[in-house]
Amino acid sequence: MSKVNLRNIILFWLAWVIIILGFQWLATSRFDIKRPDLAVSWTNTETLANSNNGKIYLLEPFMNRQVAWDSEYYAGIAVGGYDDQQAGFIVNPKTGKLVIKNYSFFPFYPYVMKAFAVPLGWLGLKPIAAANLAGVIVSVLGTLAGLIALWDITRPYFDEETSERTIFYALIFPTSFFFAMVYTEGLFIALAFGALALSKRGYWVWASLLGLLAAWTRAHGAALALPLLIFWLMQVKWREPLKLQLTLKWFAQGIFALLPLVGYLIWRYSALGTGWAELQELIFGRGLMSISSSIDSFKSAYEYALTTKGVGQVYFAIEVGSILIALIASLWLARRDLPVALFSLAVILLSVFSGSAQSMARYMLITPALYIFLAQLGKNKIFDRAWTIFSILLLGMEATLFAFDMWVG
Repeated sequence: MSKVNLRNIILFWLAWVIIILGFQWLATSRFDIKRPDLAVSWTNTETLANSNNGKIYLLEPFMNRQVAWDSEYYAGIAVGGYDDQQAGFIVNPKTGKLVIKNYSFFPFYPYVMKAFAVPLGWLGLKPIAAANLAGVIVSVLGTLAGLIALWDITRPYFDEETSERTIFYALIFPTSFFFAMVYTEGLFIALAFGALALSKRGYWVWASLLGLLAAWTRAHGAALALPLLIFWLMQVKWREPLKLQLTLKWFAQGIFALLPLVGYLIWRYSALGTGWAELQELIFGRGLMSISSSIDSFKSAYEYALTTKGVGQVYFAIEVGSILIALIASLWLARRDLPVALFSLAVILLSVFSGSAQSMARYMLITPALYIFLAQLGKNKIFDRAWTIFSILLLGMEATLFAFDMWVG
């Protein structure tokens, strides 16, 4: 990567961070919003003015516009650990045992938050305030690393202008503001996109280690084993003698490619993973490839959307639209970059068939094919300008809704 390209990416990323955080302050300072939110069936009771009462991790004024919903648990783990009951708990009706809600979330992001929060505490910030700021710092720095990796992934098949457009479209996607919130998306793309980029360059050990950490950040990380294995197999020239190619080093690289999946399984059958699975069933209704439940959920979401006066329809349209664009993008990319396309497809399938029809527009953020496909379309100036206007307007709406604790996924 040239110094000019790196400088442009860093400067644009920095401007984006300032604009996103500043816009959320500007919007919430300029007007209030009508409550409750009717985006989905359950938000009418969860988005009232007093809905966050008692939720100490969502009430800290400092960086409050950047925390909502799942942020409560990431901050809760970073400050009080997994066994901190202040982020909420339920009693399992089957066992009668208390289950703390923090166990619903993977450990790597909140643990990195905690590491960043320690020196911020030395500066005088209270624990929750330090955790909030640390979460945003980790997210935006992760986003920068992910953008650089995404740029590097596109180098073999895009010119400089199109590669930079890929970065631009990633940062203006309607739900891209999550990259600067106390959520995992920013850190995850650093790890996942970084693993893909390093695999392309043949840095197997580092790519596999990043994949391992991605699997401890969110469940989608386990899917990185698929592209890493494809990259590994692509090294072999099948029309040439195999004896000299299938060395111990080659087999070792194949074992390393499985690290994301192995890491996920280690976590899944640990105490943390067992608690996660229990809570997914009790609260979130999610699971691995829950096809029947997912179909029912999308059907219910569609039927609910029809009953609302615009609110539900808009939310549902953004969710489904994001899936469709990501799916088309992944299929298009398969002929050009099969490993990256397969990872994107795996993310889509694991998300869509997770058992719930919610948060899809956020989940699609971690599919690299999405931005690569849009950048290809953006070679057309009319599409480029039209998509830019449309996407940024939606981004402003979504970022504002999140800042007001409304449901956007």
